Amino acid sequence: MNGEAQVLFNIVVGIAGLLGGFVLTAVWNGLKELREADSKLADKVGQMEVLVAGSYVTNSRFEELAKALFTKLDRIEDKMDSKVDRTEMGGRK
Repeated sequence: MNGEAQVLFNIVVGIAGLLGGFVLTAVWNGLKELREADSKLADKVGQMEVLVAGSYVTNSRFEELAKALFTKLDRIEDKMDSKVDRTEMGGRK
């Protein structure tokens, strides 16, 4: 009986080890796939950062555009002032 119990114990432990090995292999392969997916996503994010950084307006270009915008606004203001001056003088409305 003692020998049969040892054989039964060995079979149970062997099956448990086999199932544990399958589980560990599945977990290991899952981690490997997740690492590969993470690496691909990190590369895509890096490419997006380069793309976004490439589309920023430089300071000199921003200052140039701001200057042009304010010049245009000053011209509009001057035209409005001259229009107001004419209407105050009894000119055409």
